[in-house]
Amino acid sequence: MYISHLFNIDDVIVIEEWSLRNIKNIVMALDCFYLAYGLKLSVYKSNLYGVGVVQREVGYFADITGCKPEKIPFMYLGIPVGAKMGNIQSWNEIIDKFNKKLSKWKAKLLSIGGRLTLISSVLGSMGIYYFSMILMPAGVRNWLI
Repeated sequence: MYISHLFNIDDVIVIEEWSLRNIKNIVMALDCFYLAYGLKLSVYKSNLYGVGVVQREVGYFADITGCKPEKIPFMYLGIPVGAKMGNIQSWNEIIDKFNKKLSKWKAKLLSIGGRLTLISSVLGSMGIYYFSMILMPAGVRNWLI
């Protein structure tokens, strides 16, 4: 069995071919990790997603593991996963984050130096984070410019 994974601090995404056997093996591997290191997975906080799988089957596997059945797309570390990012509507949450950072009351209260710092540090790093992972459609680029 080949398991692919992504780790970020206390988050883990495990990617594997969809089968009951693989789900059970992943749960057993996580149990072995607990026995070896004393770090236990909070299964009730965990989500189970199935790509190309009917939601009823995701629910069935989630009941077996104790996870919550969820649907794709979902947000992971602020990035939409499984969304059709070629559609401008899929960018609404990201655009809203930029709007919140640029809200009018902040612009009125900040000096010119404060505005420059906000734009260059906060919005620059947000842009680098999002746009390094997702190809931005021209419509979103035009809106942000």
